[in-house]
Parts: sequence; structure tokens; C-alpha cells
Amino acid sequence: MIQIKQVTPGLSIKRSVDAGTEEQQRIVRDIIQDVRENGDRALLAYTEKFDGAKLYSLKVTQDEINDAYAELDDEIIKIIREAAENIAAFHAKQKRETWLYTNEDGSILGQKMTPLDSVGVYVPGGTAAYPSSVLMNVMPAKTAGVERIVMVSPPSADGRLPAGVLVAADIAGVKDIFKVGGAQAVAALAYGTESIQAVDKITGPGNIFVALAKREVFGDVDIDMIAGPSEIAVLADDTASAKEVAADMLSQAEHDTRASAVLVTTSEALAKEVADQIEQQLAALPRQDIARPSIEEHGAIYLASTLKEAIETINAIAPEHLEIMTENALELTKDIKHAGAIFVGRYSSEPVGDYFAGPNHVLPTNGTARFSSPLNVDDFMKKSSIIMYSKKAFDKHGAKIAAFARLEGLEAHARAIEARNQ
Repeated sequence: MIQIKQVTPGLSIKRSVDAGTEEQQRIVRDIIQDVRENGDRALLAYTEKFDGAKLYSLKVTQDEINDAYAELDDEIIKIIREAAENIAAFHAKQKRETWLYTNEDGSILGQKMTPLDSVGVYVPGGTAAYPSSVLMNVMPAKTAGVERIVMVSPPSADGRLPAGVLVAADIAGVKDIFKVGGAQAVAALAYGTESIQAVDKITGPGNIFVALAKREVFGDVDIDMIAGPSEIAVLADDTASAKEVAADMLSQAEHDTRASAVLVTTSEALAKEVADQIEQQLAALPRQDIARPSIEEHGAIYLASTLKEAIETINAIAPEHLEIMTENALELTKDIKHAGAIFVGRYSSEPVGDYFAGPNHVLPTNGTARFSSPLNVDDFMKKSSIIMYSKKAFDKHGAKIAAFARLEGLEAHARAIEARNQ
């Protein structure tokens, strides 16, 4: 059963950070090296070894995409399309344009915004199907203006990708889809093979081997983050429904045995009711074999003496997902400093953000919301500074710049400035 605890000063939350074993790290390095040396041959061999699929071609064909549409109900296709539109509309508001300004002395300064040339999107596959992961990674890249988006996903033993994943990718406008997963897929995206052209950035979640591979190739390419298990924290008072709070906590607990579901409340009565509700709902949950270890090992209910103490506790946790189910919930958002996404009010259940509302569901985990943000359009763009100094500005400030250069012992820097005065 989930534990009820009193909030204490300096509260420390148990994190589930998996850096991998030395053996896993060695396996990943060996796979990456093999893919770099043997290209598609290595990818095909690993796909047969790890996924049980004997393939002769890695790229998804148009016939496979057509079959995926035929397999899905028309209403589901319509829902995926509407979700993609919502996600695109939200991210369109994030896009920043190149800007310039002119100083009084005639100098022009600014910032040039340029989309990345290419991005690789990793989508978990096999027995799982995550069309939402496709949309959340692809739509901000498309909004940014990335020209080439490559998607990789591990196939099932029959050599197919889930229909929902293929339909979501097609709706999102992905042209290059490959049936390969694991560390080998990350290596292919980072360094290229005969079939897969290397990209500039890799995004998307995966298992420990995918995470370790992303860490290994970082620097040769960019990555989004090293994602940890899913997290939810609920900030609630006695106006909240225990049944709804428990259901929302379990919505994350069913992801992973290492997922974290936490309630912080000022109401002892609510705390006890939520604990009871979690037990009742767990008994009828299809994935209780995953959710129960999550709740018992990484879940908790914290009782705070005041709302201020409860908010301080939330900020200490820095959760991936935060639900606020209190009176004046929207007003409390101003006091939240650390959270990946904030769900306000009774009808903003966390799955609303997972699938449909529009904001990105790729969020910082393991307390990294203290310093990082959800996946967004900026993640798929570069910023270049623009400097066009006028003669008037140069004449006014040149001597100062040369003096600064000499302070750092860089005489050639100073002379580069002074050469223009001769």
C-alpha cells in the first residue's frame, strides 16, 4: 500500500536514475562501432537478433503505410489527425524569427534563427505502440522548418511497425521511416549507413540501451535528453476528488515499475481516501503488475501543514507532470518554479496533455525540471549572432577593445583592431 508521510524540512525524493551497468555500456559501444564499420549489414543482423525479424530492406514502403491506414478505424485516424493539428497549432506560437536592431551609432546587431538540416526521431516499438510519441517529436521539428526528418522504430517479429505509429508518421509528414531500433538505430542516425543518412540531432525515448547510445553519440550529434521513468505529482486540498487523484496517479504508475506517483496535500482526510482509492483501483487495473511496484516503491502521499509548505515540497520534487487540484488552482501556478508541465483544475487530467491538448509531452524527468524545459521548437533551431559594426562605433570603442584583448594577453587580437586605424 502507498505510504502516507509528513512533509519534513529538506525533503529528499528517491530518484530512479539508471546509468546502466558496465556490461550494458560495453555492449552499446560495441554495437555502435559495428554499425559504423558494417552499416546496413549490422543493422539487419541486430534486428534479427534482438527483434526476431529477418528483413531484407529496412525502409518502410508506401504499401506498408497504406496497409496501416486500412487496419485502423476511420475515427481513430481522425483523432490522430486532430491531435496533430492541436500540437502543430501550439508549437507554432513558440517559433521565433530572426531579428535585427540598429544602434544610434549605426551598428547593426541581431540574431539569426535557422532550423536544423536534419533530425532523427526514435519511437519505441515492438509490442508497444506510441503514435503520440511520433507526433510530439515530429510536429515541433516540422514547425521549426527542419527539412529532413528520419524516423526509426523497432519492428515486431513479423517485420512490421504498429499501424498507429505509421499513420501518425504519415500524418506528421515523415518521409523516411526505418524498421530498426535499439542502440543500433541510434548509431545509424548518428553516423549513417547505406540506407540511413546521418542526422544532426536525435530525439525520442527508448530503453536503457537507447539511452546509453544517445549518451555515447552526444557531441557527434545533438540529443534531446536522457529520459528517466515517468513522474506525476498532484498538489491537492480538500476540494479534490480522491477517486480522480488516485486515477491520475495510476495513469503514470502503469508506465513503468520505476515510475513515480506522488500526492502532496494539506488534507489528512484526502490523503487517507486517496490511499484507499489507489488500492481499490489497482485491483481492477490490467497493468497492476507494473503499477503496484511503482506505487509501493516510488509512490508516496505527503501531508503538508500549510499550502505554502505543500508548494515548497512540489518545487523540491520538480516533477515531470504536476496537477494542481485545489481552490484557485490557476493562481497557484505563479508559485510553481519547477515542473515540466502544469495541469490546472479538475478537467486537466494528465492524459489530456499526453495525447491531445497540444503542449509537448516530452518533458524533463528526475528533477531536471529545475533547469530544463519540455521539447519545443527552439530545440530544432540554431541561433547565430549577427554583428555589423559601423565606423562610428569602431572609432569610438576600438581602443577599449584592444585594451581588453591585451588584458587577456592576446596581442594579435589587439593588433587586429588597431590594423584598421592605420
